[in-house]
Amino acid sequence: MNRFIILILSIFPTLGVHSQNSLVQCEDTCSHIHGIDLSHYQGNVFWETVGDNTKMAYVYLKATEGGDKIDDKYERNIDLAHRYGLKVGSYHFYRPKIEQGKQLQNFMTQCRPGDQDLIPMIDIETKSDLPTEEFCDSLFKFLSLVEVAYKQKPLLYTFANFYDHYLMGKIGDYKLMIAQYTEREPVLKDGSDFIMWQYTGKGHINGINGYVDKSRFMDRHSLREIRFRHK
Repeated sequence: MNRFIILILSIFPTLGVHSQNSLVQCEDTCSHIHGIDLSHYQGNVFWETVGDNTKMAYVYLKATEGGDKIDDKYERNIDLAHRYGLKVGSYHFYRPKIEQGKQLQNFMTQCRPGDQDLIPMIDIETKSDLPTEEFCDSLFKFLSLVEVAYKQKPLLYTFANFYDHYLMGKIGDYKLMIAQYTEREPVLKDGSDFIMWQYTGKGHINGINGYVDKSRFMDRHSLREIRFRHK
């Protein structure tokens, strides 16, 4: 059996990477609305190249994390992303054990309404070892504060498995971006609708060094659903 597997891999050496490569290039072969999210991890982005040479319609930029962390590329990124024609939104990485009001104030120092084209996004990836009920109480208290502050519900970002284990049946009418790095579209266990799918964490775009997260809207959803309402 082992010899057979080795023979197959030697004949078809690209089988193992085909799925990832096809996802990375999804925007070249489909009609969905695509975008990216960025943080300091991508370093200095050549925004003129990004704006001129990609099919990305929007970008979510990391603004803050927890109670006091500020992404040191945020101000540069949001200025240049606007300048070169992308629709821009900002996101906060939520830390469940840090006081919600402190996190909101941190986010609001960077995510200023006048700079936003898209509704705020909350990145939900960890329970910080809290029991699920306590984690959910913490999260939804924070989401309520964000809604009051920005006069609209934020977009929620999380992984499909995280949603199924801890958030299933609890989200209500919040809009969702679901991350799942597979060729098949995600299906949430409770059948909940989500408007966006982050389909790879290993995308490539001219003007950005290294990997970048790419996402797209699901078939019947569009960019207007996440426009920031300024009045």
